[in-house]
Amino acid sequence: MIRILANDGIADNGKQLLEDAGFEVVTDKIPQDQLMTKLNDYDAIIVRSATEVRKELIDASPNLKAILRGGVGIDNIDHEYARSKGIPTYNTPAASSQAVAELVFGHFFGLSRFLNRSNRELTKADGDFNKLKKAYAEGRQLRGRTLVIIGFGRIGIAAARIGLGLGMQVIPVDTYKEQDTVQLDFYDGKTMSFTLKTLPLEEALGQADYITIHVPGGDLIGADEIAKMKDGVIIANTSRGGVINEDALLEGLNSGKIAGAALDVFVDEPSPRRDLLEHPRVSVSPHIGAATEEAQDNIGVELFEHIRDHFAG
Repeated sequence: MIRILANDGIADNGKQLLEDAGFEVVTDKIPQDQLMTKLNDYDAIIVRSATEVRKELIDASPNLKAILRGGVGIDNIDHEYARSKGIPTYNTPAASSQAVAELVFGHFFGLSRFLNRSNRELTKADGDFNKLKKAYAEGRQLRGRTLVIIGFGRIGIAAARIGLGLGMQVIPVDTYKEQDTVQLDFYDGKTMSFTLKTLPLEEALGQADYITIHVPGGDLIGADEIAKMKDGVIIANTSRGGVINEDALLEGLNSGKIAGAALDVFVDEPSPRRDLLEHPRVSVSPHIGAATEEAQDNIGVELFEHIRDHFAG
């Protein structure tokens, strides 16, 4: 029987599908420092963000036949080295796009109406209702604003659908494509398509009222890029910690250049820096972009399909 180690867990539906297909699925967490001696007992490993599959672990596991990541990025896997050893890496890029995009707009709405601050302050014992009502009376609406989407893959397109539905001008930035089509599917079965042309990053930054980032990693936004943005911009990062330089971000927040930052990812996870977490212009969440029931079920199905097809082929 083919043994699968889901070291960072798997949704119940994915586990059931695998077991019904004759695979053995083990969900008991093996600590990272013990995987070197235990992973070779399995034919495949499923990880999320916590477990790393590096060169040394791959070399220590000659029985390993597939590596799977329940999520979009594969930066915690030495995937090119694995491929050179004949071990393919699979991920689930389509499963969580809607979940991540909706989280972005949850943060955007909260920052635009100061919900992140008023929710904390009004519930305090000394919260002054009338004072807070006056302090947070100058919110903004998203309709008519310009949304710049950096990284126009599946998640970026999902974010574009929401932005277009809200009546925003949407400008995508992507180094791999000149344009792409966004289709809006309405509840009554009708559809509407928009073809959006991409712009270079430097050209787009100065037009943005809102920015959302959906790239696999890298050092993308620093002090120079922030200087090109409009005063009062709101920016969201649900991709990878470090894509926005955190020192430059704090400087922009403190100066007021950046009106708000929505952060789901951080450089020092799981212990992000306190000056970011506690900043009044920041709305935070603990890396939960794909953490919806629907997304987890979709991930489970995609993982099952990858494993089924891999071992069938």
